[in-house]
Amino acid sequence: MRFTPQFLEELKARLLVSEVVGRRVKLKKAGREFKGLSPFQQEKTPSFTVNDQKQFYHDFSTGKHGNIFDFVMETEGVSFPEAVERLASMAGLSLPAVTPDAARFEARRKTLHDVMELAAKFFADTLASRNGAKARGYLADRAITPATQLQFRLGYAPPDRFALKENLGNQGISVEDMIETGLLIGGDDIPVPYDRFRDRVMFPITDARGRVIAFGGRALEKDVPAKYLNSPETPLFHKGDNLYNIATARQAAHDGSPIVVVEGYVDVIAMVGVGYPASVAPLGTALTENQLTLLWKMADEPILCFDGDRAGQKAAWRAADLALPHLAPGKSLRFAILPEGQDPDDLARSGGRAAIEDVIAASRGLADMIWAREIEGGNFATPERRAALEKRIGEIANSVRDEVVRRYYRQDFSERLSRMFAPEVVRSPYGGGQGRGAYGESPRRFAPRAGQNAGRFDPRSGGRPQGPGAALRGPYQAASSQLAASPLLRGQRSAMSRREALILQCLINHPWLLHDHLEEAAALELPHQEAHRLRAGIIAAFAADHHHSPDVAEQSEKLRADLVKAGFSKELQRLEGVITTPAVWGAKAGAAREDVLSTWHQLVSLHRQYHSLLRELKDAELALGEDASEANLAWLKDIKARLSEMDGTEAMIEGFGELSGRLRGSV
Repeated sequence: MRFTPQFLEELKARLLVSEVVGRRVKLKKAGREFKGLSPFQQEKTPSFTVNDQKQFYHDFSTGKHGNIFDFVMETEGVSFPEAVERLASMAGLSLPAVTPDAARFEARRKTLHDVMELAAKFFADTLASRNGAKARGYLADRAITPATQLQFRLGYAPPDRFALKENLGNQGISVEDMIETGLLIGGDDIPVPYDRFRDRVMFPITDARGRVIAFGGRALEKDVPAKYLNSPETPLFHKGDNLYNIATARQAAHDGSPIVVVEGYVDVIAMVGVGYPASVAPLGTALTENQLTLLWKMADEPILCFDGDRAGQKAAWRAADLALPHLAPGKSLRFAILPEGQDPDDLARSGGRAAIEDVIAASRGLADMIWAREIEGGNFATPERRAALEKRIGEIANSVRDEVVRRYYRQDFSERLSRMFAPEVVRSPYGGGQGRGAYGESPRRFAPRAGQNAGRFDPRSGGRPQGPGAALRGPYQAASSQLAASPLLRGQRSAMSRREALILQCLINHPWLLHDHLEEAAALELPHQEAHRLRAGIIAAFAADHHHSPDVAEQSEKLRADLVKAGFSKELQRLEGVITTPAVWGAKAGAAREDVLSTWHQLVSLHRQYHSLLRELKDAELALGEDASEANLAWLKDIKARLSEMDGTEAMIEGFGELSGRLRGSV
């Protein structure tokens, strides 16, 4: 639906921003503006402002800013056309007229939506009646409570061939409409159309707005041709373009829940029941490109949760191959593999939320999934076999259409190949040393055997390869001294790290950073409690005063005064003590804006990489303790090498500062 600029301006003129925002946020007048608590995250000090004259809102705690349309889309998780429709209804303004053909099409769709709504009510009423006893028994056996049945609007189609047809006919619905919506089976060779769904538990399928567009029916008898039967393609329903539970999942994802894709309707219901409201399922088919697009509109990295058997693994690989060409910066998939022989419904009923959480926490990235597939059961003892692996990996990386993502995939796979085959001396986890030749060890070193489940993902080990060797406990069972000293295991160090101190110093000396990078600063992982508290104090002081002074020195001085007043004097003194070198000019007062930004981006990037590597190091050491395999040993060595490289990489931030009066050093 298209809206003219004139219509949108009329809407903005009729609705004050404070009126729209005030439906969700308690606002108080503050001069020419209104202030309130952020609707986007929890806070104690109001940092959310509304200006009716300028027709915008601004949230200093998250950096979000916009007009009435942006606010409805952000808070209600709807598209722009839906936001316009809701605001037009609120303003009592009729939507602009559309072309005659479009108007007729919309009227026809509305009629068909009404038919589907009446059918959903009939099925729900039948389930609740005496005739629905058998279906209620089936649902009780699946631990689907009456409350859950109402939540998902479940129903029952009786065995009578004409039960639905007669019910809708009595309400004035034509046979033609029932056929067009897929509720009846008809045709030239069928003189009397009859109900498509008979003796089945009914699962209404809705569109993103919550309107019923189709049904899925689960047979209650064993001898029927199809255990699950879906509506056919209709003007309302295209199974490859929709997802089960999408309306609820879209709002839940907007509120922060992870998007989890499972295989069936009952799996979705089970996942929602244990606290994953943003769970969805394809509609009787493998995941399609259009469904992938829907998922990426709701989340950057949806989690695909597959059964732990071979069929589930193949489904994961198909999804990975489907996604590869369409990857974009920040857009990918994660894969969670269930214990073999269980689906989400089984696991949720036997282990509850904790069991599901373990599986979700062990999800792996798309690159890991592809790599595991390519090396599974492989024997790479000869140069030719290694060359074949390299060729396959190269072709996979080249299938990524986005140039930037493709470059990083090539780099990632190249590094994995190098770590797997690079010549070096390695120490056996059983003691003693062993040298590699020009292309690695003996065939035993690069030949995972099929009998050892090489490359199989196991959620209990974070998706790492498992096998009989998992029972062995080598010297890598204990965490390394490097990991033991990390905040991940100790919780808090005796002093904050130099990098944490530099990040905080940047914010204190250059408060203007928070105007554009507040959300980024708030999300940084600062394990040291003192750094964490000081960061919270900086954000609170910034939000309270906004630091609108154009003079950076005045902004910094005011911020420091606010922090001292809030009781952070000792923390500020210790912060200065941590920074023992003046080399990082971009963090110091008086640095040029370009140098500050360069330093900030470098610090944030390094900080994120470091903590990501620490978490991965912990996983790798635990994996090697459980299974002293070549793959796990190579994984551990790779992480340690990358951590060592970070010491040199971090020195690069000292090269920034040329514009602040410092010549760029040789890095």
